[in-house]
Amino acid sequence: MAKFPKLALIPPIAFAGVAALFLGGMFWGSDDDMPSTMIGRDAPVLPAQSVPGTELATVETLTTGEITIVNFWASWCPPCRAEHPVLHDLAEQGYRIVGVNFRDTETASAEYLEELGNPFVATGFDRSGRVAIDWGVTAPPETFIIDGDGKVLFRFIGPLVGSDYEQRFLPALENALAD
Repeated sequence: MAKFPKLALIPPIAFAGVAALFLGGMFWGSDDDMPSTMIGRDAPVLPAQSVPGTELATVETLTTGEITIVNFWASWCPPCRAEHPVLHDLAEQGYRIVGVNFRDTETASAEYLEELGNPFVATGFDRSGRVAIDWGVTAPPETFIIDGDGKVLFRFIGPLVGSDYEQRFLPALENALAD
């Protein structure tokens, strides 16, 4: 029987070690732990087009002197559908919410709002996703809290549901209102 050279084990063991480091990096920490470069800056532009049948969101929409919530959503996004009742609740409580539809079709976005209701004071329609890139959005839902002068105060990645919403987003919203 031939002897197996021990040096032949080094490449597979090294590969397994590097793979374990990368895999661990994917699961330890999250994007939520990384501060957004947008915080403290003027909110980027909004789309020049609205979802059909809705009011167009503009820079003036974000600079009313009131706190505004900006929510990026899509009709094809299940977490967006899950958070939609929360957006309605926030709107009923008097919060101003601007919606930005992300990489969708006009028909699908309009039907989504017709089916689930429209909690937004105004909307933007970002068919290409270019506006989302300016905001640092990679996938919906993502939500921002904007101060009355149009500056970004807070970024929340993911749906506005569950304990993360209660422990991170709601306190940030309360802090924004207190300032």
